[in-house]
This record gives sequence, structure tokens and C-alpha cells, in this order.
Amino acid sequence: MAQRYVVKDVKARLCYNSRGDPTIEADVTVGDSLGRAMAPAGASVGKYEAQALPQGGVKEAIRLLGQYKRRLIGLDTSDPYALNDELRKIDGTDNYSKIGGSTAFALTVAAADGAAKAKRVPLFKLLSPKGPHYLPRPIGNVLGGGKHAGKATPDIQEFLVCATGAKNILDAVRANTAVHKDLGKRLEKTDPNFTGGKGDEGAWAPRLKNDEALEVVYDSVRAVSDSTGIESRMGLDVASSSFWDEKKQIYDYSRSGVKRSAGEQVDYIVKLVNDYRLIYVEDPLHEEDFEGFAELTKKIKVAYVVGDDLLVTSPEKLRKAAGIGACNACILKVNQAGGLGDALRFAEAAREAKFTIITSHRSGDTAEAHIAHVAVATGSKMLKTGVVGGERIAKLNELIRISELDEATKMTSVDFQPSSQI
Repeated sequence: MAQRYVVKDVKARLCYNSRGDPTIEADVTVGDSLGRAMAPAGASVGKYEAQALPQGGVKEAIRLLGQYKRRLIGLDTSDPYALNDELRKIDGTDNYSKIGGSTAFALTVAAADGAAKAKRVPLFKLLSPKGPHYLPRPIGNVLGGGKHAGKATPDIQEFLVCATGAKNILDAVRANTAVHKDLGKRLEKTDPNFTGGKGDEGAWAPRLKNDEALEVVYDSVRAVSDSTGIESRMGLDVASSSFWDEKKQIYDYSRSGVKRSAGEQVDYIVKLVNDYRLIYVEDPLHEEDFEGFAELTKKIKVAYVVGDDLLVTSPEKLRKAAGIGACNACILKVNQAGGLGDALRFAEAAREAKFTIITSHRSGDTAEAHIAHVAVATGSKMLKTGVVGGERIAKLNELIRISELDEATKMTSVDFQPSSQI
């Protein structure tokens, strides 16, 4: 009879994320092993994603856990869906508004962490026993604007870099870091008053308009590609919902003093992809414009058109997008869905739809590295996790450790193949 790895005890506490905001951390005891996970939080939050905390915040979430804790004792942690499905029953809502998506995240990830330790296997292998397993390619934010930075920064939320030519994870991390450092020096020359300020994710936060930011990042990416011999490419997280004016039906780039209609926004994004050789463009349109995403995806053949706020790690929304050809890639954020099992079901739907998966951090993150394992387990093409900062580097260092294991030594290819997962 196969050994079962069941929940023996559950405990939760209030802790703090990288922005200094309160969040929930859970300990789940599995046999003689302790699993632990702390929930991250986003700043750019899609209106349809899981509600992070119940009314009353972290303290209320912990109080509620005391009421239903007994229902979790004895559940099999080696099955990533068992605890998740029980929490869904306990919550009874579509968006975890009763117990909080952060609670579901912390409990389910801690349970899986405990099971992996008890079984003495890497977490990614617990979640995906058969494989094959590949390392995702890191993509990170080097210049920030929008909700991740100050008011004088660009409207576009994230200017990203991905070392597309790296042969291994060490070179990929080295190249991304080199762009961040080179960019900092360029910004000092561009703006004598630049103080080295950074946004939530460790990206530089300069006083620049969108076009200026695009040029300086592009120059830095090309320079580092030449100096290291490792080709790097730019990406963008436009976060268009943050400046979409629903009443006027325009994209109001207020920091740059530009307004664009829906059609003009599509043309603008196509131009950016072509002018700056973008490999990746996330949330280029607002979170309800499935038809616009479909139009844009038809026009862009050389980059990943990525849905985040549009899809919010929801299998139902992903299937809707796939049905009309909106996007060819998707963001997987575990806490956006709620529990780990919810996220794994989303990944399964993405693979069925032949969408490329990008596992992502949150702007208010923690120093834990679980999502590096989630990215490997789900066959993610990329891991979006910043470039510098302890909570960002933690995930990248974990990929380096994973690369030493026989089960996951090869990196994914990011040559644009919209119908191919790896």
C-alpha cells in the first residue's frame, strides 16, 4: 500500500511582503516535515481575479482558519488538488471572497512544499512526476512605470528583457542583470537628476516619457547583446487597463499627454513590436477587449501576445480567448487563481489550447522560490520574476539549483513558435 502524506497540523500568521504590506503565511505539517508558504500581492490587479483577503484582512483570514482547520487535517498533500478542492467547498464563492485567495495560496503551496519535503523530491517533481522537465527562460523588468513606479515615470508599466540567446540559466541571469546595470548607467547620463530610484520590482524608475524609455532600453539591450555575445530581446507589460477610459473609450496616456482610440492602440502596439523587435507584449489592450486581442494577435506574427488581466489565470476565460484567437500566450499567477490546484488546472487548459505559459511573480512578493518549481512543473516557456532584489533573485537562484538536477537541465527555446509549448 502506497504511503500517504497527510496534513497533521495547520498554522497561520501575519507577515509582510516586499512592499511592507501585511500578508498571510501558512505552516502545514506533513509527517515529520514542515511546509511553509507566504502569499504575495499584486498592485496591478485584474478586476476578475481572486479576492486576496476577506473583509477584515489577514487577521480575519487567520480567525476563519481556526474555524475550518479540522476539515483540512488528514487530507492527502501529495495530491495538489485535494486541499484546494476542500478550500473551495469551505469558501463557497467564485472568487474566494469568504476566506481569501491569499489564504488558499498559502495553505495549498505550503501543503505541497511539505509533501515534497516528506517524499524527498523537488517540488516540481511532486507537481509533475512524469516530465519531461525544462527550465523556463527568465524575463524581468528593468525599467518601470505605471502602478509599479512614481507619477513622473512612463505610462507603460514594465519594460522587460529576456536573454533569448542564453545557452544556460547562469548566462540568462547574467545577461538580464547586465542589461539592468548598463541601463542604470545610461539613465544617469540621460538625466543628471536621476537618483537611482526603483519601483516595486527593482526596475529603474526614471522621469521619462514612453518613447524615451523605449529608446534607452532598446539601446541597452543591443549594447549588452554585443558585449556578452548573448542575444537579448525586449518585452513590454503595457498594463493597458490602468489607463483605459471606459466612458470616453480611449487609452489615455496621461503621463505622456497622448490619447488613442481602440484601433489606434492596436496599430501602436504593432508598430512597437516591429520597431523594437519585441518578443513579448503583455496586456496591450484592456482587460475586457477579447475581440481587440484577437485582431492584434492576427497582426503580430513574431512575438507573444500575452493575456494577464484579460485571463486572470481562469480556465474559462482562457477557453473564451482560445475560441476567438485572442492571445497566443498567458500569464500564470497562482494567487490570481487562488490555490495551487486552481493554477495547475489553468495550466492544463493552456496546454490544451496550445497557449504558451509564462509563470509570474507579483509586485508585492516574498523571498520564497516556489513559483520557480511551478514554472518547471507546468512547462512554462518563461518565468517572469524581476532582475534584482532579494525576493526576485530568490526565484532565479532556485532555477540555478534546479539546473543541477538530472530531471531539469535543458532550457526552453523562446524562438517564437505560437503553436508549440516547448
